[in-house]
Amino acid sequence: MYKILNAEKLSANIFLMDVEAPRVAKHCLPGQFVIVKMDEVGERIPLTICDYDAEKGTVTIVFQPAGASTTRMAQLKAGDYFEDFVGPLGQPSELCHEDLEELKKKKIVFVAGGVGTAPVYPQVKWLHERGIDADVIIGAKTKDLVIMEKEMEAVAGNLYVTTDDGSYGRSGMVTQVIKDLVEKEGKHYDKCVAIGPMIMMKFVCLLTKELNLPTIVSMNPVMVDGTGMCGACRLQVGDEIKFACVDGPEFDGHLVDFDQAMKRSQMYRTAEGRAMLKLQEGDTHHGGCGHCGGDD
Repeated sequence: MYKILNAEKLSANIFLMDVEAPRVAKHCLPGQFVIVKMDEVGERIPLTICDYDAEKGTVTIVFQPAGASTTRMAQLKAGDYFEDFVGPLGQPSELCHEDLEELKKKKIVFVAGGVGTAPVYPQVKWLHERGIDADVIIGAKTKDLVIMEKEMEAVAGNLYVTTDDGSYGRSGMVTQVIKDLVEKEGKHYDKCVAIGPMIMMKFVCLLTKELNLPTIVSMNPVMVDGTGMCGACRLQVGDEIKFACVDGPEFDGHLVDFDQAMKRSQMYRTAEGRAMLKLQEGDTHHGGCGHCGGDD
């Protein structure tokens, strides 16, 4: 059992938890993820690691309820336990494997969309601890959905916050901020790391391809099983087939087929909808109506 030491609500629909998991914390690197399970029959939920402290033996996760299981998870409090907390899984960020002296010569910009700010943070923090200050762009729909601003400000070289509705920071999409920094403010970057909703990563990559800016993306949103067994996270990356959970979750964004990935991620909506109905209304849908899918 893995104890939840701290549970916070970061915004209207984004939650943070510090979990006591010493063996996991000891081996974590930025870019990796964990799989959590609430009880013996619970769903396996893959979540990218937001932070870790090897000395304290804690791992921080941030999530946004999107279905029945994560909605239940949001109700857990400090003192509650996870049945399973497995990790670290996946490949660490490629930044962890680069020569440190060469890395110090590069200008890196991170683009974080919504809850994607959480997995960006450990990478920026890791660089900062090694004397490398990267620029960070945080994008959110509105001011109330901006998360981890103070934490990011403490480790970033320059922090740019933008909201779709202009309620906080700059006004507009993250792509406009990238364009302004490069074309209007004369910034030069050697690498971009974008993590957030797939539609955001797709358009960031379309722009950075025009700017000839190498870009890494995290395909965590398509993961289900987390061990490569179910095949749900299968991706087309250039001429190769990759699995986000074992080969990634990070890939060259200019090679990822985002349209295919987004179609695949919609395959589970019906099943997730049934699970949500069961959570909200009880086990009342057993087919016959032709609409709820209970006949299948």
